[in-house]
Amino acid sequence: MSSPAAHTLSPAAPPLPRRVRPARCSGGGAAAVETAAAGARVSTVSNRGDSLAICRVLNGMWQTSGGWGRIDRDAAVDSMLAYADAGLSTFDMADHYGPAEDLYGIFINRVRRERPPELLEEIKGLTKWVPPPVKMTRSYVEDNINRSRKRMDVAALDMLQFHWWDYSNPGYLDALKHITDLKEEGKIKMVALTNFDTDRLQIILENGIPIVSNQVQHSVVDMRPQRRMAELCQLTGVKLITYGTVMGGLLSEKFLDTNVSIPFAGPPLNTPSLQKYKRMVDAWGGWSLFQALLQTLKKVSVKHGVSIATVAVRYILNQTSVAGSMVGVRLGLSEHIKDTNAIFALELDEEDMNSITEASNKGRNLMDIIGDCGDEYRA
Repeated sequence: MSSPAAHTLSPAAPPLPRRVRPARCSGGGAAAVETAAAGARVSTVSNRGDSLAICRVLNGMWQTSGGWGRIDRDAAVDSMLAYADAGLSTFDMADHYGPAEDLYGIFINRVRRERPPELLEEIKGLTKWVPPPVKMTRSYVEDNINRSRKRMDVAALDMLQFHWWDYSNPGYLDALKHITDLKEEGKIKMVALTNFDTDRLQIILENGIPIVSNQVQHSVVDMRPQRRMAELCQLTGVKLITYGTVMGGLLSEKFLDTNVSIPFAGPPLNTPSLQKYKRMVDAWGGWSLFQALLQTLKKVSVKHGVSIATVAVRYILNQTSVAGSMVGVRLGLSEHIKDTNAIFALELDEEDMNSITEASNKGRNLMDIIGDCGDEYRA
C-alpha cells in the first residue's frame, strides 16, 4: 500500500476460531496448498481449479507513485524489460500508483513485439483496486476494473488485489461478489486481497469468494502475519504475498552502524518508504535494537557472500504460507537485479534461521502495538 498511516493501539488478537472452512463450488475445493522448494523461482497460487504461477520475488512498483524521483517513461519501460529478461517477470502495481498501470501497458506491448512468446507467457501483472468506501454496485466495480484492463492493455487482469478502508462498512463483500462475477466472465484471472486482517479474510472465505492470496506487510521486524494470518492460510490454502520485506532499504548495509537520530549523521530518510518503515522500527524497539538486528543479518550475509537485503528477503520467503515477497524497483533510476536474483540461490541453514529469529524476537510484538495485518491503515 502506498500511504503510511498512524499506528492504532489494539489489544492482542484472540485465538483463531476453528470454524474456518474453505470456499467451495461445484468441481472445486479449498485453495490448493503448494510449497515452493528452497531454490524455486516460481510459486503457484490457486483456488477452485484455477492457478497462477508468479515469480517468488516480485517487482514492486509503488515507487512510480511519486516521492522517489521523476519517472522517465522510456527509461522505466527499458528497466522493466531488463528485469523480465533476467527472470524477474512478475510486476506488482495498483490503480493509484501514479502511471504504474500505464507503464505496464507499454511494457507488455513491447514484450509482445520484441520478445519470444515464452517470455510473454511468464510475465504477470498483479494490480490492486483501492476504492473509497462508497456503494459497491456492479457498474461501479466493473467500470473500475475495465479502467485497469485498458491501462494495462490486457483482456484479463492476471490478479486483482482488493483493499477496503473501513470494516464497519460491509460493502467489501458486495464488491468482492461483483469481482468474482467478473472473474467468471473472464475479465480477471485471480481474486486476491491486500491488507485484510485474519477475521475479515475468514468472513470473505466463508462467503464463497475464491481468494488466492492476501498481500501484507511482512519483514524480519514485522512478523505479524505469522501470528494468526499464517494459521488461517494453512487451513485454507490462501497464500501470502509480502511487501515492506526490505523496509524500503533500511534492511541494508547502508544503514548498518549509523545513527539517524542525529541530523546529517546518517543516511537521509528521503523516500516515503524509508520514512514509513522507520516508524515501524520505532514501534518495534527503536534504532539501537534495530542495529543489533542488522548486525545479525550482516553476519549471515558475510557467511553466504550476499547482501543484507538478500538475507532479509530469503528469511521471509522461508516463512509459513509465503508465496512471494516484493522488492521495490526504482525504474530508470537504479537497479538491483543481481542482488535480487541471488535470493533464489541462497539457502539459510537452521543456525541462520534461528539467529535471525532470536534477533527479531527481541523487539516488541507488533500485534500488541499495531494490531493484525493491515490495521496500520485503519484508525
